[in-house]
Amino acid sequence: MRKYGRNKVLVREIGEFGLLGRISGMLAEHAAGVVRGIGDDVAVLDASGPEYLLATCDIQVEGVHFTRDTITPYQLGRKAAAINVSDIAAMGGDPRWALVSLAIPGSTEVGYVEELYRGMREQAALAGASIAGGNLSRMESLIVVDFTLLGLVAPERLTLRSTARAGDAILLTGSPGESRAGLELILRPDLAVSPSSRQKLLERHLCPQPRLAEGQLLARSGQVTSMIDVSDGVIGDLCHICKSSGKGAEIEAASLPVSPAICEAAQGAGADWMEWVLSGGEDYELMFTSSPDAVLGLKKMLLDKTGTSCVQIGRITGETGEVWVRLADGKRIAPSVKGWDHFG
Repeated sequence: MRKYGRNKVLVREIGEFGLLGRISGMLAEHAAGVVRGIGDDVAVLDASGPEYLLATCDIQVEGVHFTRDTITPYQLGRKAAAINVSDIAAMGGDPRWALVSLAIPGSTEVGYVEELYRGMREQAALAGASIAGGNLSRMESLIVVDFTLLGLVAPERLTLRSTARAGDAILLTGSPGESRAGLELILRPDLAVSPSSRQKLLERHLCPQPRLAEGQLLARSGQVTSMIDVSDGVIGDLCHICKSSGKGAEIEAASLPVSPAICEAAQGAGADWMEWVLSGGEDYELMFTSSPDAVLGLKKMLLDKTGTSCVQIGRITGETGEVWVRLADGKRIAPSVKGWDHFG
C-alpha cells in the first residue's frame, strides 16, 4: 500500500467524525465571509447582501446508500433532493438553487437518468428551489449522485446546533426510527407486517419528506435555541448538538415517540424498537431545544400550522459531552449506540 506523508493512521481507525475534525483543522477557521463552516448542517456565508447564503451538499453512492434493485430512479432523485432540503430546514432557511453532479456507467439507460432528474426536480420544486446546473462524468459500474443546494436565511432567523443552553428542553418532531424500520423491510421483504405499516415504513425510507415548513416556523418563532435534522439518529445528532454547544443531555425513554408501525416491524424482526428510534437515522425529523416555558406554545404552534406533532424527549444539561438515557425504572444508562458513521 502506498504511504502518504508521515501520518499512517487509517480512516476507519478514526471514523467519519474524526476525519472531519482533521479536515476542519486544516481549513481556514476565519475565512472571509464564512459565518459558519464545518460543524453545522450547512455552511453559512456572508455575501454582503441582506441575507446569509446557505450551502450544503450530500452524496448518494450505489452500494453504500442505495442499490438499483431496491429503489426506483425517481425515488432516488426525490431522496437526493429531500435530504439537502432537510439541512436547509434545520437552519430556518429557504432553499433556492441546486447543482447536481452525476457519475454513471455508459451502459445506464437514458430513461433511468431522466427519471432520476424528474424526482430531483419535483422534490426541489416542492421546496421552492430549482436545479440550475451541474456536471456529468463516467463511472465503470456504479452510480453516484452528488446534490448541492443553496439557500437564503435572514441573519435573525439563523438557527445553529451550537447554541443549546443548560436547562433547555429537547423536542423532536414526528416518529424517528420509521426509516430504519423501512430499511429492515427492504432487507427482509418476507417480514410479516400489515400492508398499511409496510407502505408507510417503506415510504419513510425511500421517499423521506423534509420538515421545511416546520423548520422555518420554528426559526421565525424566536424561541428555539438550537436545531438539527435527524439524519444520523436521535442519539448521534443529539451528540452533535451537545458537542457543538459544550453541553450534555438526558433523554427520557418513556417520552420517546414510537409509532405502532415501528413496534409491529420490530416485533416481527425480533429487534429492539428503542434502538431503532435512537440510532436508526435517515428520518429527517427536526430535533430542537428551547426554554421549558416555551414548550407548550411551540408544540401547539407546530400542530396548528403544519399538522406536525412534536414531543419533549429530555433536557440539556451542563455535563459537557455526556448523553444519558433514563429508563422507565429511573435507571440512567449511557446509550450503547451513537448513530451513523460512514467509516465506523
